[in-house]
Amino acid sequence: MERRINTCGSHQGKDERDVSEEVSAHVMWTVMVCLISLMFIFRQIVARGLLDVLREFSDNENDFISVMETVARMSEDGEPTVRAELMEQVPNIAMFLHENRPNFPEAFSRYLVPIVVRYLTDPNNQVRKTSQAALLVLLEQGLMSKADMEGKVCPVLLELTEPSSDDDYKIEAVAIMCKLVIMLTKDTVEHLLLLRFCELCSDVRLFQVRKVCAANFGEVCSIVGQEATEKLLMPKFFDLCSDSLWGIRKACAECFMVVSNCTSPEVRRTKLSPLFINLISDQSRWVRQAAFQSLGRFISTFANPSITGLHFCEDGTLCEIPKICPPSHPPEGNSSTQPQEDGTSLGHPEHSDPLSHQQKDECTMFNSFNFWRAPLPDITQELELLREEKRDEVTEKRDETMRETEGEGKEDVPSLDSQGPATSSQIQKVLDCLQPHLDDPDVQAQVKVLSAALKAAQLESQTEDADESVSESNGSTGSPTSDEKCWHSNSTVDSSLYMQLCVCTQEPDLIENVEGDKDSDTAKMCEEEKSKVQNVIPQQLLDQYLSMTDPARAQTVDTEIAKHCAFSLPGVALTLGRQNWHCLKDTYETLATDVQWKVRRTLAFSIHELAVILGDQLTAADLVPIFNGFLKDLDEVRIGVLRHLYDFLKLLHADKRREYLYQLQEFMVMDNSRNWRFRYELAEQLILIIELYSHNDVYDYLRQIARNLCSDKVSEVRWISYKLVSHVKLYACEAHDLGLNFINELIMSFCHCPKWVGRQAFAFICQAIVEEDCMPMDQFAQHLLPSLLSLSSDPVPNVRVLVAKALRQSVLEKRSAYSDELEEALSELRMDKDRDVQFFATLDPNRNVMDTAALI
Repeated sequence: MERRINTCGSHQGKDERDVSEEVSAHVMWTVMVCLISLMFIFRQIVARGLLDVLREFSDNENDFISVMETVARMSEDGEPTVRAELMEQVPNIAMFLHENRPNFPEAFSRYLVPIVVRYLTDPNNQVRKTSQAALLVLLEQGLMSKADMEGKVCPVLLELTEPSSDDDYKIEAVAIMCKLVIMLTKDTVEHLLLLRFCELCSDVRLFQVRKVCAANFGEVCSIVGQEATEKLLMPKFFDLCSDSLWGIRKACAECFMVVSNCTSPEVRRTKLSPLFINLISDQSRWVRQAAFQSLGRFISTFANPSITGLHFCEDGTLCEIPKICPPSHPPEGNSSTQPQEDGTSLGHPEHSDPLSHQQKDECTMFNSFNFWRAPLPDITQELELLREEKRDEVTEKRDETMRETEGEGKEDVPSLDSQGPATSSQIQKVLDCLQPHLDDPDVQAQVKVLSAALKAAQLESQTEDADESVSESNGSTGSPTSDEKCWHSNSTVDSSLYMQLCVCTQEPDLIENVEGDKDSDTAKMCEEEKSKVQNVIPQQLLDQYLSMTDPARAQTVDTEIAKHCAFSLPGVALTLGRQNWHCLKDTYETLATDVQWKVRRTLAFSIHELAVILGDQLTAADLVPIFNGFLKDLDEVRIGVLRHLYDFLKLLHADKRREYLYQLQEFMVMDNSRNWRFRYELAEQLILIIELYSHNDVYDYLRQIARNLCSDKVSEVRWISYKLVSHVKLYACEAHDLGLNFINELIMSFCHCPKWVGRQAFAFICQAIVEEDCMPMDQFAQHLLPSLLSLSSDPVPNVRVLVAKALRQSVLEKRSAYSDELEEALSELRMDKDRDVQFFATLDPNRNVMDTAALI
């Protein structure tokens, strides 16, 4: 710079253009001298200042090309530090060229791209790392064209990943290739990199290569889509999940959800589910830990909006799918098929009207979910086949058990007819045979089930007798009505249930030798009948998820496994649907009482989303008690409830919601009074909650909380509280008497406050009331404007500043009856001795000004 000033001084008499040319020539001469210097530090300094040199010569095309050729020669420097320094400047130079692209359209592709590609194979490790980082930056910024990627970068990466390539180069090239995949188009990845990626997944020589491929497997699947994933990538994924190194299997478990999203429901259920079960039971603790952390996310990929009735809107909120079909009207007097509010049905679907089934199918087909995503395939037939196979297995096991009993000459047990409902006499005989073995807990459980079946059979027989007597007395010979069919369907005991009970009771070990070994398959079948099952996801996945609350898991898998279970529980609940909430209810209650406050905090932050999933009835029955417990928990847990208090309360009925009015005051009491953000969050939520209650409730309960927050010690809390007061005023104005009372309280509490902070707050509240149209302007001019004008002569400058801002920016724009007094007050404020007061009193109302929050 000194040389440039001296040069300009020595040519004062010359033309300015000549001086500029001489300066440019001197700069170019200095660059050349440094480039041929034997000391690499000078060459490194030139590389560091290349961007400034390019800006200097950007107006002259010839000089600019000379500088770019100098850059090309510098890239061949033998000193690694110089080459690394040059590569660090490449992204900045590329951005400069992109901004001046009309002047130099081909400069980047001609000069810089070859340097970046050549440095990917540089013998120095530092230079290679720098070039890889520069390449990623260029792609993230969108500075490299598709032609350069396909014609220059990808061929080099393919060459470096050849089987005969050097190990270090190969590992680095695989890493950079996997990072480039998410920045390239689908066509480029499929045509150039997909096959090579599949080969690298099977690299038997370098485990580092397989580990990098496993870590980025999900991103590759999301780019290439479902067809290529199932055809080419799934076999490789199976191999990686069974790799001998636990680190590779762990990487597969971590990306399992992303891979699952790229497959069809059939592949997800039949292939990926058993594979994930293997990872959960892996011999390595680290693999099991990663698998359990991904379990809830993997289960969420089974979600089907046609089953759950919910979908995510564009803003990310969870909403119910609107049904556009006309509602079906059941026959009058038949209440067995009336749907409940939680989405379940009181009757059996097999006895409903076929027309209603068709209408429901139309509702499922034509919903908003299908407008933005292809409909998921129907797997109803596959489910029916599975049920038939299960029934066949049960029948075969029953026959085998009966043959074994007859062959051994054991005591005969009365059998139940599997082709129809069992009679009460048959069930009674089975119960009599089990009486001598009541000491066994398994036998006691079976007796309870059979006793319930006996009562149902007796009720059925009584109903049939009554129906026969009625039909005989009336002399009717017609077919029964739909109500009678529904009653019989509800009271008749399913024959398949008796068939399985018969298998349990006919087991010879339970009758003759209770203390002996029991048939494990039969016992398991009986337990499944008594357990809570579902058919939305594979039962093994749900069982593993429910076991995450087992204390033994924390010892053998992960100490924070309960937290991961709580984090993914809303997604699992959404997948199962509210009709299967009974499967998760006990787990949720266990997590809500966990000793770790982080687990309870996680549930508190998501309880409002779970309420949307479950509906109002299940929320009131199962979530409200847990919500009440969170309200009395630690502040770290209460903040989760408080942050979404409005979202939860709006889902409750009005009478239930009103009960929480008395508890809102408890949020003012905290474990640590310095936690001002807690009170700030309370004020924000109260602004939203106001609309959920009546005018009297807002005036009686929320008004006092708002006033207390306005006198908070922290200015940020007071700032948001003033907005809260304005919203309370807006809501109270709809009730005239309450509005006048509230105005008088504002004047007495704030305008006449002995502390200047209170008077300043009154000025801000008045401005907020005017800007948000909380009350008609004539009422404002009558009740609040005189008090506001009286503060224009307040002795504290900070008060006068906000008064000037309110009058000039808000009140002056509205015509009022006090226009003369308003102009007089503004004239006095323009002549105020404080410069800030003068500034706001004379400021243009349409001009954006600084925030005055610091003055409060």
